[in-house]
Amino acid sequence: MIGLVDCNNFYVSCERVFQPELRTRPVVVLSNNDGCVIARSEEAKALGVNMGTPYFQVEYLIEKENIAIFSSNYTLYGDMSARVMEALAMFSPETEIYSIDEAFLRLEENVEKNAAETGSEICRKIYQWTGLPVSVGIAPNKTLAKIANRAAKKLKRDVFQMIDEKLRDEVLREMPVKDIWGIGYNSAKKLNALGIFDALQLKNLDRRHARKLLSVVGARIVEELNGKTCLPLELAPPPKKSITCSRSFGVLIESFGELKEALDNYLTKAGEKMRRQNLTTRAVTVFLTTNRFSKQPQYSNSLTIELANSTNSTRELREWTRKALFQIYKKGFLYKKVGVILQGLQPEPAETVRLYGERNYEKDKRLGAAIDKISQRFGRETVRFGCRQTPTRWQMLSEHKSNCYTTNLREILQIAN
Repeated sequence: MIGLVDCNNFYVSCERVFQPELRTRPVVVLSNNDGCVIARSEEAKALGVNMGTPYFQVEYLIEKENIAIFSSNYTLYGDMSARVMEALAMFSPETEIYSIDEAFLRLEENVEKNAAETGSEICRKIYQWTGLPVSVGIAPNKTLAKIANRAAKKLKRDVFQMIDEKLRDEVLREMPVKDIWGIGYNSAKKLNALGIFDALQLKNLDRRHARKLLSVVGARIVEELNGKTCLPLELAPPPKKSITCSRSFGVLIESFGELKEALDNYLTKAGEKMRRQNLTTRAVTVFLTTNRFSKQPQYSNSLTIELANSTNSTRELREWTRKALFQIYKKGFLYKKVGVILQGLQPEPAETVRLYGERNYEKDKRLGAAIDKISQRFGRETVRFGCRQTPTRWQMLSEHKSNCYTTNLREILQIAN
């Protein structure tokens, strides 16, 4: 049996853990630069706040209904996610982390007899250990577990199991094909044109016809709707092919100096992530763009530089990213975004043979490791390159950001005497 554990309204729930007075109040979380709504509490949904709505369009409603608003706090959300995933590993050694708020678990073979009890225990423990509410869907495979989890949320239950085939068919009959995990918009359109509108109709589709119509992936989904297992758990995440770091600026930027400063910052973050995964890069891409929604003159460009040696040294990569930015930068434009992509990622070798610069590379490795340890203990940017100025105009707007309660000692939750 497979269980899918999904945190309910994850970003909102993370904020409520540390501000319990918000548990009955409508809450929304905004995207980067406080642009649009990316998470809503059930109370906010009931008031008509839609996903993806620009903040300025619902600002009047937020004030009228006393809705609590938060800027996205990915440091907090990432740490809370890690705590949930660590807790889930105690229920099963075979766990696939599917997203920041979802994970598949392989449950014991005899779980059919007490599926509801097993799911309820997962819900209780996760809430006890993290304060986050979760929903659990239990079924014979990943596709059906996804559907079971969706049914749990729709029926406002903690747990929903789809082990009984009769019950399974009832649920499939109520589910539009467009909402099935793995069926995209175009595939749903093809199916609708053939008179297939719900998951039960798709389940009964001839296998050969399904393969011809939806390719191998679609055929596997049909098999899984019939209770077979075609999609194994991915216990180890697939190796990354690239790492991208970029943000839209809080204000439009023209000066090369500020663009360079922002790029250095993004490279530092990408480098940290790369070293954390023991990877090196063979190519680096720098890109920049103006605001495509503005009436101002438009310009965008990118440049990729292939490196002679693979590296994960931020200092070494910074030399190349600055050169790339210098070549693609044009004066006279107001830029909205700059970013860096580390490509050709490969595992860091135990020993590195270099024709040139061996001494500097080993020194850079030790420096990078030391800075990463300091950042982990005292917070990011405790140590940074000397070119960085403060404050910075290019940083994202985060006017409603909560504290990093679990990762920053200066922002830890305080309890009054």
